[in-house]
Amino acid sequence: MFKGDLSAGLTVGIMLIPQSMAYAMLAGLPPIYGFYAAIVPLIIYALLGTSRQLAVGPSAMISILVAAGISSMAVAGTDQYIELAIMLSLMVGLIQVFLGVLRLGFIVNFLSHPVVSGFTSAAAIIIGISQLKHLLGINLSGGRHTFEVLLETMQRLPETNGISLSIGLVGILIILGIKRFKIPVPGSIVAVALSILAVWIFNLHKYDLAIVGDIPKGLPSLYIPTFEWATIQSLFPIALAISLVIFMQSVAIAKAMQSRHKNYKINPNQELYALGFANLFGSFFQAFPTTGGFARSAVNDEAGASSGVASIISASLIIITLLFLTPLFYFLPNAILGSIIMVAIINLFDYKEVKHLWKTHRTDFWTLAITFFATLILGIQEGIFVGVGISIIMILLKTSKPHIAELGKVPGTDLYRNLDRFEDVEKREDLFIMRFDAPLYFANIEYFKEQLENRISNRKTTDTSEALNTVILDMESVTDLDSSAAHGLREIIESLKAQHYDLYLTGVRGPVRDALVKNKLFHEIGSQNFFANVNEAVD
Repeated sequence: MFKGDLSAGLTVGIMLIPQSMAYAMLAGLPPIYGFYAAIVPLIIYALLGTSRQLAVGPSAMISILVAAGISSMAVAGTDQYIELAIMLSLMVGLIQVFLGVLRLGFIVNFLSHPVVSGFTSAAAIIIGISQLKHLLGINLSGGRHTFEVLLETMQRLPETNGISLSIGLVGILIILGIKRFKIPVPGSIVAVALSILAVWIFNLHKYDLAIVGDIPKGLPSLYIPTFEWATIQSLFPIALAISLVIFMQSVAIAKAMQSRHKNYKINPNQELYALGFANLFGSFFQAFPTTGGFARSAVNDEAGASSGVASIISASLIIITLLFLTPLFYFLPNAILGSIIMVAIINLFDYKEVKHLWKTHRTDFWTLAITFFATLILGIQEGIFVGVGISIIMILLKTSKPHIAELGKVPGTDLYRNLDRFEDVEKREDLFIMRFDAPLYFANIEYFKEQLENRISNRKTTDTSEALNTVILDMESVTDLDSSAAHGLREIIESLKAQHYDLYLTGVRGPVRDALVKNKLFHEIGSQNFFANVNEAVD
């Protein structure tokens, strides 16, 4: 087991060295802060997390969220900007721990897969555009919106540094080529090493090629973020958004890894604690927000990781790098860090999901599309909240107007099925049987009443309307009933009695029966009018 953890830890640690610098740069921070974010958070998660393969650290998605959240409050790379990024990590940690205390791990379910796919696809484009300045070797003013950055980039294309562009493109080809031919060496490390040698040997930095330069040696010192109420208020929306995205992304990756190992389970609430404390304690050592990374986790798993020891080994390699190896990165071109990010975002754009939803589920397709364009046009932070809003609206729409079926008997059986779906079912004119496929609550009780009244009214237009004397409500799919629904149901009972219809309820679940008793509806309907199933009620 230790041999696998050792191999995985060293492999992921080597991956983390260039990735950490690249993602720090993406977040608008000096490269050294990428190393800081790859030490304490990894160790804390290894001790507290329930996944044995999840590799925590800086990521492209969270880095761009950090940049989007604080770029309007300070200039990237300045002391104030760095303080805000560290403060953001502290707030993210506190929010996640608080959610864990309240056992609110389920809230991630409000981010549906189409919303996540739309958001990440747009984020991939935003991240890619943000890296053009490093690949092209031009300085941009840093517009807030993606289209502003893209427009400025196009206007300043004549200023492109040919050496920077060449190095960046070669870096992308090296990384993709090594991945394509499955060479057992991290492509980013090869690209970093070759580019450093090229700059050093040919003095390419003298041709206006942007390089990393001096990276301070030594471990991060203890740091206590400054608490200012105005800053907390400004950072809270993006801190909440990052907290949810980190949790969603990490749990999804952890579950994907766990599906290959049946000897442990993922506990979402414990994951909130682990990720929360990782970011919380990380902030005290100058780390910006971190999350689980899919590529690193996959490598961690494939290399044989069987416990959190692998992450501790990865963090140890980063510590060694900080103590002894930072001078080696002096000649590292920014273009290579940009190429590492460019390759990393390729898998974020989920075009297959777009095609699939267009063919199979148009509503989810439009949910994805709205989230995608909201993120692309309005910004990363706004896109997340639009996505969450759409998810909640879709839940309300689906539960406020759920599926309703009028039932008939399947000949020769005791089964009752939807009249609209089965051609041979028998329909008795003296009975109206309806099934409601959702909990009854304030948002759908009026729809329930309306459908019941309209369908009964439609029966009255038939020649045999005089025969209708009994209404049977199949409640098997109703899992809950709130006070508004109870009030509406009382109105239905009174209306049916006024029309001299008998009312039977079938398949009533325990919680619903309890609600009927508490609202004094059970005796009003009559205990003799409750049945285990539709067939018993009909008999």
